[in-house]
Amino acid sequence: MADMTDDDILAELGVDLTPKKVRVRTPREERIIAGFEDIVKFRAEHGRAPRHGEDRDIFERLYAVRLDRLRAQPDCRALLADLDTYALLDDAPDEVPLDDDALLAELGIETQAAEDITQLRNVRSNAERSAADQVATATRCEDFATFKPRFEQVQADLDAGTRTTRPFVRDLGMSKADIKQGEFFIVGGQIAYVASVGDPIAAPNGEVDARLRVVYSNGTESNLLLRSLQRALYKDEGGRRISEPNAGPLFGDHGGAESEPERLSTGTLYVLRSRSTHPTIAAHRELIHKIGITGGKVETRIAGAADDATYLLADVDVVATYTLHNVHRSRLEALVHRILASVRYDVEIPDRFGKPVRPREWFLVPLSIIDEIVDRIDDGTLVGMTYDPKTARLILEAV
Repeated sequence: MADMTDDDILAELGVDLTPKKVRVRTPREERIIAGFEDIVKFRAEHGRAPRHGEDRDIFERLYAVRLDRLRAQPDCRALLADLDTYALLDDAPDEVPLDDDALLAELGIETQAAEDITQLRNVRSNAERSAADQVATATRCEDFATFKPRFEQVQADLDAGTRTTRPFVRDLGMSKADIKQGEFFIVGGQIAYVASVGDPIAAPNGEVDARLRVVYSNGTESNLLLRSLQRALYKDEGGRRISEPNAGPLFGDHGGAESEPERLSTGTLYVLRSRSTHPTIAAHRELIHKIGITGGKVETRIAGAADDATYLLADVDVVATYTLHNVHRSRLEALVHRILASVRYDVEIPDRFGKPVRPREWFLVPLSIIDEIVDRIDDGTLVGMTYDPKTARLILEAV
């Protein structure tokens, strides 16, 4: 028998050699599918479809709005039929359907934006894309020539090191990060300049908001709300605040050369160990640390420690200090103490007059964890962290 080619062999086996057409989906279809996959994942994790409600997480509310829109569009239902393993598109909404204005109020969006929310492309499947979307949906800045020199100067300052960038975080966990007129940020890969801040307005969720004019380095601008810019910066992994010239770092050098004279020092974070001979303290001396912040000299702060119940009525050793720059001392101290609350050293000591005192600044924590806390404050990654004594690690707090 003559030698058979590969095609002959496949034909003998009943393999169809006709090339199959590969359907190419449009960008809109890809977005619809990606958005629905998020809803399916939510259903798998929570055992129910996403619902509306002010008490719901913002992402669940977004998914609920998106699902309502998908149910209402026959072409979307047809596109997603094979992916609808939980029959989500066939379910009737749990609640009375909301009109456009109510849906916008659910999401904290002004009613005038109703024409945008009806299009699925404005409800992105990946929250981290929102920062780039803010820039992408901006309009041309007609007077950009007046702003261009500002952007050029900021870029020159960044190149020269006279300005720095810092992660945009919620002010060390104590409040929402502030945005003021004249400040520069990096969002969606562009430098953004807050050209103006409008009058305060009441947002649907009760918070105070304001309309901004934001000009971008690519020659566009937008009039988004202040809270919208905050959210975009929070969600953008590359979102940064650009410092004023020579604003200096959050922390100074831990040693070595002195800080530059123009840097404004606002205090010192100090770590102390007790010399107490109390059996418990002596047995755990390497772990029991007092952590505090002072606006003066540490040596002055600890003078007379042996007579002070807050210092465990014993002299102390200074094991570490960190110079602070441009930070609210009391808020930072409260944040550090909150993170270490689970390992606070709970002891009651009588003061010189016999009155019981419970020191609040002593913690059973390794010095290495304190170093990590300082590093995380410096790079903006401390927000949302807590100390887990079981693993002796800083971890993200459970939501």
